[in-house]
Amino acid sequence: MASYVALDGHYAGAVTFSDQLRPGVPGLMNRLRQLGVKRTVMLTGDRAEHASGVSQQAGLDSFEAGLLPEGKVEAIRALKAQFASVVMVGDGINDAPALATATVGVAMGAHGTGISAEAADIVLLVDDITRVADAVEVGQRMLRIARQSIFVGLGLSFGLMGFAAFGLIPPVIGALAQEAVDVMVILNALRAR
Repeated sequence: MASYVALDGHYAGAVTFSDQLRPGVPGLMNRLRQLGVKRTVMLTGDRAEHASGVSQQAGLDSFEAGLLPEGKVEAIRALKAQFASVVMVGDGINDAPALATATVGVAMGAHGTGISAEAADIVLLVDDITRVADAVEVGQRMLRIARQSIFVGLGLSFGLMGFAAFGLIPPVIGALAQEAVDVMVILNALRAR
């Protein structure tokens, strides 16, 4: 984008403006791919010529430009039809509807708007977009631990019920063993912290 400067009615020069890519974005894209993110897309209200350059610098898979807020929502819905989970990262008022539509909305809270923070599921309180990968990694770890707790807890409980059903353990011992299983599952879940 350029602005032209005139002095006393005569052309004096031009000032060119461009968005600066946030530090660490190409590294973020690589880390997200390592974490299993299949596709990265930029949804922007900017013109396609501008969005193309930013998309290439960032290492994104694709972009959609010239979008109004409802266009971003439609793009998120189309992505949700293709993928099980869609994460939207945004910081502006125009991003709020798309943040609410995504499976997980992440608002950049340090300089973002209140409405985007209200619409999001996660608010990053630091102005560091690379923390999005940290949030993805924490989420994946929490799911792993939760599944582990569920499967181990249910497996041990069913095993204990089987022993109790055949009279191999007395009811009091079975009840105490079940309490021990419950405590073990809770302690394992606390690892997610």
